[in-house]
Amino acid sequence: MVEADLASVAYAQTQDDADPLRQFRDLFLIPSKADLARSTIVSDNDESPASNADPCTYLCGNSLGLQPTLTRKYYEEYLSVWAQKGVFGHFKPISDTHLPPWLHADDDVRADMATVVGAQESEVAVMQTLTANLHLMMCSFYRPTPTRNKILIEGKAFPSDHFAVESQIAFHGYSPKDSMVLLEPPVSATSPVPLISTAQILEAIDQHSSELALILLPGIQYYTGQFFDIATITAHARAKNITIGWDLAHAVGNVPLHLHDWDADFAVWCTYKYLNSGPGSIGGCFVHERHGHITTTNTSDSSDPQFSYHPRLSGWWGSAQSSRFVMANIFTPIPGAAGFQVSNASVADTTAVRASLDVFKRTTPAALREKSLRLTGYLESLLDGLAERQQGGAQFSIITPRDPKQRGAQLSLLLKPGLLESVMATLEAAGVVVDERRPDVIRVAPAPLYNSFEDVRRFVEVFERACEVPTESGNAGGKDATGSLGVDGGRGEKGWSEIK
Repeated sequence: MVEADLASVAYAQTQDDADPLRQFRDLFLIPSKADLARSTIVSDNDESPASNADPCTYLCGNSLGLQPTLTRKYYEEYLSVWAQKGVFGHFKPISDTHLPPWLHADDDVRADMATVVGAQESEVAVMQTLTANLHLMMCSFYRPTPTRNKILIEGKAFPSDHFAVESQIAFHGYSPKDSMVLLEPPVSATSPVPLISTAQILEAIDQHSSELALILLPGIQYYTGQFFDIATITAHARAKNITIGWDLAHAVGNVPLHLHDWDADFAVWCTYKYLNSGPGSIGGCFVHERHGHITTTNTSDSSDPQFSYHPRLSGWWGSAQSSRFVMANIFTPIPGAAGFQVSNASVADTTAVRASLDVFKRTTPAALREKSLRLTGYLESLLDGLAERQQGGAQFSIITPRDPKQRGAQLSLLLKPGLLESVMATLEAAGVVVDERRPDVIRVAPAPLYNSFEDVRRFVEVFERACEVPTESGNAGGKDATGSLGVDGGRGEKGWSEIK
């Protein structure tokens, strides 16, 4: 089929009609173009077009996933229980709700979350938030010694990961300057794509194996969208007896994961991107079963049992449910990842997670991956065609790996200098939502649960127009450089670029 056919509405519609997951789109609330343009929130009682009338083209699930239709229903049930039962909502089952008693809210989502990350149920805990979980895991798994105190991390890691590692090293009395081993991509004029190969990572592990106390890497690199070879890298670290953990913020719900089989020591993630659980929602963590064992002994001079377990920071939610409300100040650790919990889980957050996972349960990671590969492959083909016909040469390049096995649902586009503001302004005006990474990158992420081939086609159509808009000192049409979409009211340095 020729390129012109690929770019046609008819072709995209044919692909959507043949998509076995096409009905999942109806399980999400897609903002309309009017929704995005308004400076107000329209209530359900107002006479206005339905939210899904003339929908926007939303390709930003790598920053914030769309709201499942189940979320409002489950929230209303949660609020009704709170209103009608008060504190009894913690303990008493309610027959006409999809939700468990609040005491079991985190337990209720654990098995389904384990399926998403490829783990045993006992190896997963839904708790805290991403960076808080990273700190909790490093408190347990970063055990530096004078000769082995270094942490291997990307030089271009997301700032929160970098800050967490830097502060953990300093907390233990070492110098981040000396104890951080930074992996830098070998970028050159002939190879401007900032990718780190598996071979480079393995070589760095070998070079520093006698000094490394921990390796911390992303499953998918937030900037380029590169999907690291978790299995190979983890096996290499384990063979060197080096603890390895993974930040799966951009991987969970995006690509198939097999954390137990891959033998990772730990992993952490958020739930507001591809897991669609709402902004800043509760996170999750994985702790391999070998680190979750509890050994119990009774001493001769005391009837109180003594417990031996992997070092951790403890809180009452990591203690057995049977003892939580006894108030005896005797910590009875829960086996597995649940024993690493510290505080009771936010019931509001886990309610959103429950709604999201009830959507994921209707399909499989393999089916989502198959569609994702087709969507990104289609996007790549259309972009390559666009680059070939742009006057004056291509105005962008794809910096995400071309090998589909080395990427998830995101393609990152490096624009020619000076184009970013005008491109983002044109996309926004047309109701196309992506995000930016200054100075010159936009990230385009077709999520297979709710995005369509028509979404991809329309993005490229509008993007082609956007690349033709002339810039004026970095601005488009006199528009303020902050634009009008993003955090804190704009797309400035503290706007989209602050969201992981």
